[in-house]
Amino acid sequence: MNSRDLVLVSLFAAIIVALGLLPAIPLAFIPVPITAQTLGVMLAGLILGRRRGAAAVLVVFVLVAIGLPVLAGGRGGLGSFAAPTAGFLIGWLPAAYVAGALAEYAAETDHALRQTFGFFIAAFAGGIVVVYFFGIAWLAYGVGMGISPAVAGSMGFIPGDIIKAVLAALAARAVMVGYPLLPKSLSHEA
Repeated sequence: MNSRDLVLVSLFAAIIVALGLLPAIPLAFIPVPITAQTLGVMLAGLILGRRRGAAAVLVVFVLVAIGLPVLAGGRGGLGSFAAPTAGFLIGWLPAAYVAGALAEYAAETDHALRQTFGFFIAAFAGGIVVVYFFGIAWLAYGVGMGISPAVAGSMGFIPGDIIKAVLAALAARAVMVGYPLLPKSLSHEA
């Protein structure tokens, strides 16, 4: 990683943290609030690619682990990795990687609409499918909620997360046009 990569990773870690300053919206039917931080995870993957996007999430994990209150609601510390939201939190790392890998593929096309749609699919796959897989698994088995209530309770978050994926895709396309950070060819990041 060169100095430019370190600056970008730090910047997107800061964006993820800053999005945690927005107030979380608690829901009565599941112990996981709605936050904006997954938007930051999607953006990190889409704009930086798989490696740098995942590195940004790792920086946030380090900040959480040392006890800084960088998660939504001012949470932090090792306990965050065992809380009811831990599965969703842990899912951020593979989410950024998956979103980044798919975004690198989407960046291969110069067609604006195809590229934007590819970024949306990348954000949806990483920021929703992967995060929900880890989050629901933790709620069902780690917290003991059971699979059906965990799935049913998580479905209320889908509309908001789809909006986040659309916003992330539009932002990634705008960055790609103005200041492309993704490699133009996958061989550059291999």
